[in-house]
Amino acid sequence: MPVSVAPEQATVPTVAMITMGCARNEVDSEELAGRLSASGWSLATEPDSADVIVVNTCGFVEAAKKDSIDALLAAADLTDGAAGRAVVAVGCLAERYGAELAAALPEARVLGFDDYGDIAARLQDALAGAPHVPHTPRDRRTLLPLTPVQRPAAAAGVSTPGHGATTTPGHGATSTPGTSDETRAIGLTSSDATGMGGSAADMLAAWTGPGSGPRPLRRRLEQGPVAPLKLASGCDRRCSFCAIPSFRGAFLSRPPAEVLEEAAWLAADGVRELVLVSENSTSYGKDLGELRLLELLLPRLAGIEGIERVRVNYLQPAEMRPSLVEVLTGTERVVPYFDLSFQHSAADVLRRMRRFGDTDRFLELIGSIRSRAPLAGIRTNVIVGFPGETEADLAELERFLTEARLDTVGVFGYSDEEGTEAVGLDGKLDPDEIRDRVARITDLVEELTEARAADRVGDLVEVLVEAVDPGEYPGAEQFGPACAEGRAAHQAPEVDGGVVLIGPEPTLGQIVSAKVVGNHGVDLIAVVG
Repeated sequence: MPVSVAPEQATVPTVAMITMGCARNEVDSEELAGRLSASGWSLATEPDSADVIVVNTCGFVEAAKKDSIDALLAAADLTDGAAGRAVVAVGCLAERYGAELAAALPEARVLGFDDYGDIAARLQDALAGAPHVPHTPRDRRTLLPLTPVQRPAAAAGVSTPGHGATTTPGHGATSTPGTSDETRAIGLTSSDATGMGGSAADMLAAWTGPGSGPRPLRRRLEQGPVAPLKLASGCDRRCSFCAIPSFRGAFLSRPPAEVLEEAAWLAADGVRELVLVSENSTSYGKDLGELRLLELLLPRLAGIEGIERVRVNYLQPAEMRPSLVEVLTGTERVVPYFDLSFQHSAADVLRRMRRFGDTDRFLELIGSIRSRAPLAGIRTNVIVGFPGETEADLAELERFLTEARLDTVGVFGYSDEEGTEAVGLDGKLDPDEIRDRVARITDLVEELTEARAADRVGDLVEVLVEAVDPGEYPGAEQFGPACAEGRAAHQAPEVDGGVVLIGPEPTLGQIVSAKVVGNHGVDLIAVVG
């Protein structure tokens, strides 16, 4: 969604940011907005009034790619090739395809992650019509050492969106390799954390409160009580169906002082819920020499003044550990929420996916969570129709979903992603068969998740208010008009449904207690009490 501020004077170049895809992209867009704002650009109120329209693309699956291309074409229609205007593609689709995308879509200038540090200059070039040679994509996993603990020292020379875009309190910006003088600054970087002695206590002690860490170079594009906060980038897993590591790179943690300072900055801007995002949050800290750094960081984040909720997204089941379950279920203001990417539960399918686990192991993990927090929120995604998936495998997935009683499940049909191992696997299913299996699992999931939501009728929930005066809703004839909408602790933004509130109108950003009296699908209806 394009968001902006009107230009202060006619000579100030204006830019509109359009973000596609996931919450990680939202953070990257806000980093680019911060860089541009620091370089004198103004964020335009609407794309049709901007000098430059930047589309932060998604390159995950075919549907997401199509949406991004459609957004670029729509932006090109707005500029209509006018002199002094430009459309720029950034993000995962742009990084993944580079020169190939530029050739197929001449309406847009294609930039890669290595251009982010000099984004203001790159956009000025686009406005001026200066020549530009789009990048040739490369496997970004090769840019950092294979050994995780060697990566922080090497990270300064690699452009990683969302990492190190900070300024040291009281100092001007200082350049580092691969960045621009006006936007990159040295603060506490990953290499500093390693050089401090390497202990988790030292890394956490480096932040003593707001203003003591590197100041974020980020500009929020949407105001509201919830914001994503990036923990890390990249992934070291080698799932046979996934191309993301090839263009997002090897796993790299952000130093805890950097994360804490950005969290405090968000809190000062009115954020009440932090949503921690990465490609794999369970790996946080492994490259900083502390495999349990997430367990140590979460209480510190929850203790920041103004923060009422901390939520962790993108957990890998194979890397879950008792200490992390304990912190996620037993720390005040850290919500007991588990975004677990099971992907499937049949052992044979998981091995072909280059993943671990099976139905019984996954059920055991879920049981350990609910033994500590019976009302914990648990969601997952599953891929149906993976090469070699048999009817017995599908039945095993159905057994898992039925016994797991998950709150929400995303169901995806398998499709080939170029550059992945799965493209070459035998046992490919007919597309019609895949669609039938997706429909079959989707029907089951809808039944199961609605039943799980109905199980919560009678429970008390704490709801973060995100909208007031929401209007009509399914069930209004039975329960009366709604006063607000929000989310309970077991619901993440945009993917897990919400809560319609009945009763006296609360204020935006307030957390209210309410009793669940009904549901419509996964959405709850609750009376403020």
